[in-house]
Amino acid sequence: MSQGRTPLIAGNWKMNGGLDEVDSLAGELAQRMTALDGAPAFDMAICPPFPLLPMIAARIEESGLALGAQDCHGKESGAHTGDVSAVLLAQVGCAYVIVGHSERRTDHQETDAQVLAKAQAAQAAGMTAIVCVGETEAERDAGRAAEVVVGQVAGSVPEGSNGENLVIAYEPVWAIGTGKTATPEDAQEMHAAIRESLAGRFGAETAAGMRILYGGSMKPGNAAELLALADVDGGLIGGAALKADDFWAIAQAVA
Repeated sequence: MSQGRTPLIAGNWKMNGGLDEVDSLAGELAQRMTALDGAPAFDMAICPPFPLLPMIAARIEESGLALGAQDCHGKESGAHTGDVSAVLLAQVGCAYVIVGHSERRTDHQETDAQVLAKAQAAQAAGMTAIVCVGETEAERDAGRAAEVVVGQVAGSVPEGSNGENLVIAYEPVWAIGTGKTATPEDAQEMHAAIRESLAGRFGAETAAGMRILYGGSMKPGNAAELLALADVDGGLIGGAALKADDFWAIAQAVA
């Protein structure tokens, strides 16, 4: 990671946790943040399920722990049953919104165009969009990993993006929840390709300020090695984010 980019450790809780569990987890993380001696070397965010956002926002208030959502709609309002607008998420205290997660792209057949609209909505509402990209195992085996990922970046990232309103999360689909992890060499190669594509579009200086997270089964045992890579600026954490000790250990691995 670069000294010019503050690492972001973001927890994607997915469809997990009951009221008591998440209240305890959020409270434990908030307590650890406030107990730090001085400013942390990292930014930390948690992204619980929609119904829990207001409760968690109150629980972590003034702790330095940021709140995020797991998705948003591309439009501000309208007849979209079951969807949530970015404007509303911002109003309940969200600073980040995950868009284009591979599980959304697969389960809900979301396209790059839809992800782009969601990222635009998040940015327009004053939040930072965490745009997820990643290849399947078949695409990697076919030698198309970089082509697929760079294509997703091109199709999913809004014009006018910068280091303040955009984070990219590279999540090799074959590594999510499987225990498999890209080798450090593979992760760095892909992150560098993503940054190069961003530089070609937004300029080298802007691209150098954009954070690119690794999102493929980062855990305490491999976090330090991954976070030491030049173009890995944090992690989008799934399973390990549901355990305070594990999530905190990943954050503490920031050099």
